[in-house]
Amino acid sequence: MKKFLLLSASAMLAAMSFTAAAYDGTNCKEPGVCWEPKPGYPDKVEGSKYDPKHDVNELNKQSQSIAEMEARNQKRWEHFNKTGKLVYDVDEI
Repeated sequence: MKKFLLLSASAMLAAMSFTAAAYDGTNCKEPGVCWEPKPGYPDKVEGSKYDPKHDVNELNKQSQSIAEMEARNQKRWEHFNKTGKLVYDVDEI
């Protein structure tokens, strides 16, 4: 049984190393940087059909919510320092 497990583990390692060695990396800019665009992909994405055209308001939603969260936490902290009681709901302060 041990011999079977050892053989199957070594076969698995050999198969995994064979798949990793399949790419020769001839077109790498640096070791590990081997991404190449498909043929027809533009050099500059902006203005092409691949441009995602993100809405600025959608991109700023997270930073706005973080700023609001920090303001609520500041109010909680100030109330806690004054009274010694932690109130989670800011509307109750």
